[in-house]
Amino acid sequence: MKVYGPKEIRNVVLLGHGGVGKTTLTSAMLFTSKSVSRFGRVDDGTAFTDTEEDEIERKLSISTGLAFCEWNKLKVNILDAPGYGNFIAEARGPARVSDAAMILVSAVSGVEVMTNKGWDYAEEFGVPRILVINKMDRENASFDRALASITENFGRLCVPAMLPLGQEKDCTGVIDLVHGKAHVYASDESGSYKEEEIPAAQKEAVAKARAALVETVAELDEKLMEKYFEAGDLTPEELTAALRIGVAQDKIFPVLCCAAGKNVGVADVLNFLAEFGPSPADRPPWKATDAQGAETEVAVDASQPVSAFAFKTISDPAQGRITVFKVVSGTLQADATLVNPRTTTPERMTGLFHMKGKERVKCEQVAAGDIAAVMKLKETQTGDTLCAKERVVTFAPVKYPIPAISFAVEPKSRGDEEKIAQALARMVEEDPNFKVGRDPQTKELLVSGQGTQHVEIVVARVQRRYGVQMTVKQPKVPYKETIKGRAEVHARHKKQTGGHGQFADIQIRMEPLPRGTGFEFKDDIFGGAVPRNFIPAVEKGMHESLERGALAGYPVVDLRVTLFDGGFHPVDSSEMAFKIAAHMGFKEAMEKCRPTLLEPVMNLEVVVPEECMGDVMGDLNSRRGRIQGMSQKGHNQVIKAQVPLAEVLTYASTLKSMTADRGTFSMEFASYEEVPAMIQQKIVEEARKAKEAEEAEK
Repeated sequence: MKVYGPKEIRNVVLLGHGGVGKTTLTSAMLFTSKSVSRFGRVDDGTAFTDTEEDEIERKLSISTGLAFCEWNKLKVNILDAPGYGNFIAEARGPARVSDAAMILVSAVSGVEVMTNKGWDYAEEFGVPRILVINKMDRENASFDRALASITENFGRLCVPAMLPLGQEKDCTGVIDLVHGKAHVYASDESGSYKEEEIPAAQKEAVAKARAALVETVAELDEKLMEKYFEAGDLTPEELTAALRIGVAQDKIFPVLCCAAGKNVGVADVLNFLAEFGPSPADRPPWKATDAQGAETEVAVDASQPVSAFAFKTISDPAQGRITVFKVVSGTLQADATLVNPRTTTPERMTGLFHMKGKERVKCEQVAAGDIAAVMKLKETQTGDTLCAKERVVTFAPVKYPIPAISFAVEPKSRGDEEKIAQALARMVEEDPNFKVGRDPQTKELLVSGQGTQHVEIVVARVQRRYGVQMTVKQPKVPYKETIKGRAEVHARHKKQTGGHGQFADIQIRMEPLPRGTGFEFKDDIFGGAVPRNFIPAVEKGMHESLERGALAGYPVVDLRVTLFDGGFHPVDSSEMAFKIAAHMGFKEAMEKCRPTLLEPVMNLEVVVPEECMGDVMGDLNSRRGRIQGMSQKGHNQVIKAQVPLAEVLTYASTLKSMTADRGTFSMEFASYEEVPAMIQQKIVEEARKAKEAEEAEK
């Protein structure tokens, strides 16, 4: 296919709350541009960018869909990002490489929780934003109400560049305010339209909306503002030129409208993107570091040495790893060899192709600004840079949020442990929001994600793709034990057998240390009461004893043990004898030092609609949560709290129920704190029963 230069490309990411119609708009854009022969739909599983079985079954996007079309002699790369809370963090990579973000808003619901999140991602990466009010054909659709919601959340620089021709079932087209034209769409969903005069009933509203657009554009430039004050208007040439610059510089956010499901207004959306959407050449240079670690910039220029940024990985069980990347500079030739600065590994770019859903369109070269994919790179991962060896640069990887929830997994069949580990590792490559690790204390294999649904879907994919079966369950809480008192004990191990016996005598002092200190062993022996060669055995015995506390068998932390006296036998003393004495002394001292349980406490940040705040606050209090602060963000409230991990293992499903799936949360470890006495008693009793059951099995 034709090689498009940086000025001939439009890279657009579709962002917005789940269910707002991003995937439908993508299908409509492909169909309208005649890139595909049928109109793919989410409801019947034919949408082009929902390619996974679970996406088709659940009728929602889980990962970013990739497609492209050709329109007005330009190449439009469409990145259809997920919008549901469990999956929206996936949109960070596509937002990083896009040159424009289309943020979809429902004409029925207005701005929702994840609309704000999508806006924030685009703002974080400095991506120009165009808003699209979709679903104008739905019952209770209102352009004015949706626009009011947009300006309330995102400010007055969100100004209409289109108005709908009718609403609900009477939505038949759009009015282009920039060019002053009305477009009436065919009823056959072909996406074609006829240009007509603006209806008399809407002329007043159109004049008012166009004046607001012209005034907002004029405010971007002093000379234009003077002209506007003098003449009361701008010429079409002045308006289009200034609007194009204003969008590219992130100074104005045009609001468009359409009914993607009926393919009404979609051609106008494409026309606007082609005329006013920034090309890669219109965007600032990429910041990078050079081979010496110094800061540098890389311009989007097809004549420069090649550099590319890998923003997505797809794990295909049959064909291996697919790496999706954006060429930042240069012109990449098929079979070229690039360097990965992170690994210093050369990577051969064999078999370049563009993605259109499942379809792969082979290409021989890719110019700066374009997006393509390659198979079977050796070590390149999501977030890596690939570059020509004559100019080594590194682009900063995208940072993803810390996983909000974890589950323990174990194989259903013995011998599948290695298969499961390998399959999960591939899913980590594909999904940067999914993490796998083994808890060093509980020894459980943990999988972590942005919510229960996220983890369930990834696990289901692993089982389906790689033919392994596993059980998912709540993880064990990694409690710890410590002491609140101080004690001195005398421990003697004496055993007489035939021949040499065993003898060791130690006196130790145990005392608490500040939280988070860990364990400290202090040698305070004078005069050779315990020979120097036996003291390491005492310390080793203490470290071994730390692994299982005296209260409920959990690891012991934050204490100091001082060895201050003892005795030995010149024949019967040994390292083993002193290690056994250390175990005895540790256990006795723990019992005298008022042992207590510690639990992990998490920093929790919850974002919920205002009307749900009372229920959420009450629920957090019932979970022994301590509210640390609240702040407002648009219509949402941000609640910060500290909550014990044991109380939030099932929080994802509860929050979803309380907020009708409009709430989100994230959490990270804060500290260990003492467990309340009544709860502690229950945990100790459960540990005792578990130990008895384990011994009975033996």
